[in-house]
Amino acid sequence: MSLAHDARVAVRPADVAQRPARTWPEINNPAAWIVAVILLIMPLIASGFFLIEIFATTLILGIMALSLMFLAGYGGMVSLMQLTIAGFSAYMVAVFGVSGNANISLGWPWWLAVPMALALATAFGTLGGALAVRTEGIYTIMITLAIGAAFYYFTNQNWAIFNGHTGINTVATPHFWGVNWRADIPFYYVVLAVAALCYFAVEYLSRAPFGLALQGVRDNPRRMAALGFNVNAHRVAAYAFASFVAALAGVLQVWNYRQISPGSVSVGACIDVLIIAVVGGITRPIGPFIGALIFVLLRTFALDFLVRLGLDGNRFRLLIGLGFLAIVFWSSDGVIGLWQRWRQSRRPAANRPGGGRGHG
Repeated sequence: MSLAHDARVAVRPADVAQRPARTWPEINNPAAWIVAVILLIMPLIASGFFLIEIFATTLILGIMALSLMFLAGYGGMVSLMQLTIAGFSAYMVAVFGVSGNANISLGWPWWLAVPMALALATAFGTLGGALAVRTEGIYTIMITLAIGAAFYYFTNQNWAIFNGHTGINTVATPHFWGVNWRADIPFYYVVLAVAALCYFAVEYLSRAPFGLALQGVRDNPRRMAALGFNVNAHRVAAYAFASFVAALAGVLQVWNYRQISPGSVSVGACIDVLIIAVVGGITRPIGPFIGALIFVLLRTFALDFLVRLGLDGNRFRLLIGLGFLAIVFWSSDGVIGLWQRWRQSRRPAANRPGGGRGHG
């Protein structure tokens, strides 16, 4: 019997066998097609503000949260350094590329600076993951949080490379084929394409032998080790993939704002990524994007609403916290879980799991 088959057996406890099977990708879901069409035609129906500040920002944050969802949902590893990895990638784009800080930036063209940033950020996240996988539970969370806090204070105090608390401003964005790729519509489609690639990559890996083995490691690491799987190697590889996804989000983030500063990698921002992933749901790749949309809408419009009431705009985080508590209280799988429970409640009793059975 092959190891791949053993991995599939390891990730199928009794409760999982009761779940409805899903095809990949979910091409039979009309809602998925409707969402895809809306996203593709969004530049025709949304203004520049909504296109970039709402939808593009949602997709970028969703990619960051997707990297966390991959680790937590399939690997059982909660990492609070995914935003740190994205910030490291953004800083490397600014340092190796062209910016308004000519005394710091090396002036490389974007097609050299971006691959270098992605490689270094992926290596940075993999090394952090190699440290984190040696621990479990709360200690894993604390190690990744410590890495995030250390990076924040290092960037805030280092002037030679990161320009201290001022950060690096006026970062150059790509111009080629006669197109300014930071213009609203081209940039939106770049972000959408990257988000789609990351989404389908996670969907594919979740069904590939590596993803099945990773879920087996999550559920029963001792059994997987007994079957001949290298538990730590799978976990580190998961961190490497998640780090690359987060690094892609960092590149898009620095192009979006054209600057990067320590405030972008603060501890509070790291926790925001966790909230986004949990609110959306950490069992499905679509969850982080749903959570990101909720977060961006609250951050954008709740802040303005509170200011109109004469309150401190920063209190929008209180609304986010209350919403987070409410969703977690009613559903262990965020908005995705609430949606699935609502759909099941509308099914006829005979079509529900276990429904229509006679009583002996």
